Amino acid sequence: MEVTAAMVKDLRAATDAPMMDCKKALVECNADMEKATAWLKERGIAQSAKKADRVAAEGLVGLKIADDFSKATVVEINSETDFVAQNEGFKNLVLKTTEEIYSTSPADVESLKATSFGTYFSEAVIKIGEKIELRRFKTIKADDDTVAINGYIHSNNRIAVIVAAKCDSKKTADALRPMLKNVAMHASAMKPKTLSYKDFDMDFVTSETVGRIEAIKKENEELARLKKPLINVPKYISMCQLTKDVLAQAEADIKELLKSQNKPEAIWDKIVPGQLARFIDDNTTLDKELALLDQTYVLNDKMTVAQAVEAAAKEAGGTAEIVDFVRLEVGEGIEKKVDDFAAEVAAQMG
Repeated sequence: MEVTAAMVKDLRAATDAPMMDCKKALVECNADMEKATAWLKERGIAQSAKKADRVAAEGLVGLKIADDFSKATVVEINSETDFVAQNEGFKNLVLKTTEEIYSTSPADVESLKATSFGTYFSEAVIKIGEKIELRRFKTIKADDDTVAINGYIHSNNRIAVIVAAKCDSKKTADALRPMLKNVAMHASAMKPKTLSYKDFDMDFVTSETVGRIEAIKKENEELARLKKPLINVPKYISMCQLTKDVLAQAEADIKELLKSQNKPEAIWDKIVPGQLARFIDDNTTLDKELALLDQTYVLNDKMTVAQAVEAAAKEAGGTAEIVDFVRLEVGEGIEKKVDDFAAEVAAQMG
């Protein structure tokens, strides 16, 4: 009987075994689904299905950067426990998986699982004896030698970052790489979610606005209690809300205030730019928290990350702009299951 793709897919869904193993099982068992399932179980290949309801939120990340900095790959592999994550077998699995993804550039996790390496991965999981998942990965490649790439992996191997910048020349790209490693270190600590405020969805910004402004008001209540200087309460939280009309109105309000303070109009042009910059600073708190380019650079708090990169490129005699980054942190966004061990034991004894 012919083994079809649909049969392989059904067997995989039933056993959680790799695609190639499912196909081999069906061929060996003449397309008999029950026999193929038993065939996989006898060889321990289907054991991981028993762990399917467990949550894998621990683990490690992997990072590989080309010797010429033309390409970099980051990978996150999750385990159920940190104990297993520190196991040499697990560390070796992360290393080999990172190398494989770097070398073969699979389209996604499922594509990798369908290869012979997917079989190796499954067998390694069985040996380790815990639910382990290849969660995500990304590779950034330089289109040409004017793209600078560098990265950073934290000493605990739980956070990895890659940063890429488009430069005006190879000379600038070569000079900028140490700076990009610093930016990657910045991103590991400051947890940006997107490259720029321009990437924010307006519905998200709108939904965040009220809550963030209320949080600042509450913080001011505490500052007032402690008799400390208050924070300016903004009307907005992102540059994407600061339209031409909003900025024009802000400038008009500043001038009106200067007029009420009897400041000579001849010096307004020296005061207004600084006041307007302060207005923008107060009204872009979301950008400074979540957008990499708009964050205050940790190694120079007088600059944003974008400004720091621009300054480093200028020092090298050129121009540069960060165009891509990826930050992976182990377990980020995974809801961990809280087990009630006593209840579980009681249920089993009942």
